[in-house]
Amino acid sequence: MKRSSGVRLCATAAVSALSLALITGCSDGGSKDSGNAKDTNAAKPAAKALSAAELKQLIIAKGEVSGYQVQAVTGGTPGRSEVKAADSRCDPLLHVLTGQAPVDAPAETNRMAMEEKKKDPTDDATSLDDMADGKLEDAINKSMDRDTTVVVLSSYDGDGAEQALKSVSDAVQACAGGFKGSQGGTKATFTKVAEEKSSGTGDASVAFAATSDMEDGDTAPVHAEVARYGNTLVSYTTINIGAMMGKKPYAVSAPVVKAQAAKLK
Repeated sequence: MKRSSGVRLCATAAVSALSLALITGCSDGGSKDSGNAKDTNAAKPAAKALSAAELKQLIIAKGEVSGYQVQAVTGGTPGRSEVKAADSRCDPLLHVLTGQAPVDAPAETNRMAMEEKKKDPTDDATSLDDMADGKLEDAINKSMDRDTTVVVLSSYDGDGAEQALKSVSDAVQACAGGFKGSQGGTKATFTKVAEEKSSGTGDASVAFAATSDMEDGDTAPVHAEVARYGNTLVSYTTINIGAMMGKKPYAVSAPVVKAQAAKLK
């Protein structure tokens, strides 16, 4: 599978140490905001954003996700001003896909959760040099068939988190036909954005898949989800190179969502 600018955009931003393959996102328009929000909020002072230090205490840490290695995001994330969509309505999607909060926040922090490789008893049976082309490709795909998820926590004042989540939901609809984006000098084209069923965690959640044009007639998906807990958002962006190359379905890593949701309850 040829590595296109779309691949480089996602790989560099989300997991810069890996050569990834694409982006597909989905959004669940059926957010589950709790009822009577206006009545309850009227009696409460405006929410204040959590600090970066507080967010670091709430984000998943090493040893907290079974079967995954949790670490700092390799190579960091791009500056917000470097990430732009040709249609500004699509900016929230592009920010999520490049490991950032959907809109600017007073505080944010991130982590990367990489699925541990499962040992296959046939791995050492035949050397890669001795494999036929088809078997070699299958072996490479299998070795890379692991989820990598970037988790971002961001916190907002007042109703900022609600508005940020709404910007994602609105963007999924506005950018359904695809959009172009850039990170610095690297450009990418997404052929479509599709709604997907979210995990239903938090006070409200939106999931989406964005499909990237590989520039060789091929496409590949990246999956993302954003959930709101009060005035804090958590964004998940998952890529799986092996699944992309092998044309197999995958989704936002459920164990990562479960572990992060448990820390935000």
